Order: sequence, then structure tokens, then C-alpha cells
Amino acid sequence: MPARLRLDAIGTRWSIDTPEPLGEEVVVAIRDRIDAYDRAWSRFRDDAAIAPLARAAGSVRMPPESAELARLYRTLHDLTQGAVTPLVGASLERLGYGRDGVASTSLEPERPPAWDDVLRWEGATIETSAPVVLDVGAAGKGQLVDLVGDVLDAHGVHDRVVDASGDLRHAGAGDAGRPTRVALEDPRALGHAIGVVEVSGEALCASAGNRRRWAGMHHILDGRTGAPTTEVIGTWVVAERAMVADAIATALSFAPVGLLARHFSFEHARMYAGGQVEATGRFAAGLHVRKVAA
Repeated sequence: MPARLRLDAIGTRWSIDTPEPLGEEVVVAIRDRIDAYDRAWSRFRDDAAIAPLARAAGSVRMPPESAELARLYRTLHDLTQGAVTPLVGASLERLGYGRDGVASTSLEPERPPAWDDVLRWEGATIETSAPVVLDVGAAGKGQLVDLVGDVLDAHGVHDRVVDASGDLRHAGAGDAGRPTRVALEDPRALGHAIGVVEVSGEALCASAGNRRRWAGMHHILDGRTGAPTTEVIGTWVVAERAMVADAIATALSFAPVGLLARHFSFEHARMYAGGQVEATGRFAAGLHVRKVAA
């Protein structure tokens, strides 16, 4: 009988759907994988691997997943002319998004430092020439969804849906591996959908500032200014891997879809502040709002 594992981790709710309940050994392995990622990358933990870099310039050795995360971030950083950057952590804290949640600070946005001025990130080594607060939220949760999928594969669980509160990846062909229908929440109205899409053997990730908002701020910052984005209010992306879908969902707040499509394979929908939506692939047929050309 199909089963669902629910757990809270990295500040969000996870659900993992499988054909049968997962054994204790698999559940422990999933929790260990998530905790290891959190201990490496969380800017909210004093014991995180990246924490020393927030206090002083230096070098840290990161887990193996760092290498592909570095390549993806650097590519998107260059394509967006610095809008997507892992250096927004201090800016988020300045505006009020810290380890204790969100609160108004009444401080003005401040532009993060330029990548090449302070950061050298190659493979599993991160070196900085000044204190920096790294934040890999633009792609990190998606990468962790992929890594949890690897844990399930290693334990022979090949039919599953791993969902980390809107960043999900589907795999398999059995009963639990049937295509998953996903409602696309309207950023302007919580609990309402602008359409539905099916996902099969791939990932779907969304990006919007409506659920993490405070004092007129939200968590999607433009690395060129340090200020929250305003033109785009929601994006949805289907790609082969959740890490890529997650990152492209963020990048679509800043870059033309054609530019990103020359480097990545994906389908998308993007909603602007005026309510217009552009869409490609299955999104174009699955929406019931006013659409514009992509």
C-alpha cells in the first residue's frame, strides 16, 4: 500500500511518497543525509562548515556536492550579471532574515560584494578574502532533494516522490511512480492555483516571495543591489534534476528565458507583478490565467 513519510528539516516540511512504508534504516539514512547537508551549508548554524567564513577571511573544505553547486552558481552568476550569487547572506540578515526568523530592521538594502573580489570557490574548497555570509538557498534545497533521492536509490526505493515544500522530484514507474499532478499556487492569493501540471521522472521547483515576507521585504534578493525583486512575483520550472529546476526558478527573476535556455533544458512559467504569465511546454497548456509570449 502506498505510504507517506513526513518530517520537518532545514526549516521546512518534507513528504516522501513510496509504494510501501520505509524501514527505520532508510528513515535514519534520510535524516542523516539532510542533517549533513544542513551542517555543511546552513547560515543559521554556528557549527556549520561555512560558519567560520562569516567571522573572518579564510578557507574551508566542503562536502563533495560543493563542486557541482559551485559550477551551477558560477554559471548563473555570470548569465545574470551577478544577480544570482551565494553572497546574499549578509544582505538577507541586514534586511531582517536571520536565524531567529524574520523581523523588520528598518535598514536599507546593501549590495553584496562582487564574487571575484572576495570569493574563490573551486570544487570542494571555498576561500574568501574577507568575511562573507554564504547563502546557497537559490539551489541548495533542490540539490538536497536530489541527494535524498540518491539515498532512496541506494536502499532500493526507486519509485518515489520527494517533496520539500514545493521543490519536488518524481521517480519510478510503479504505482507510486505514476505522474504526479502539481497545483501551481498563485503568489497573489495563498491557497489558490493558477493551473496544474504533471511531473514524471523529473523535478518541479517554484520560487516566490509570498510565503517568506516581512515588513515589505522578501527573501529573493538581486545580488546587484541587495534589494528584493519586484518585477517577477512567481516562477515554476520543470527540469531533469531538482537542483537545476530550483536554480532556474530563481534565475528567472532576473534573466530572459532565452538566455537561460541556451545553457539549460527546462520548461517554465513566470508571473509578473501585473499578473501576466509567460509559459513554455506543458505550462502553456496547464494555466488558466492571462498569458503572454515567452
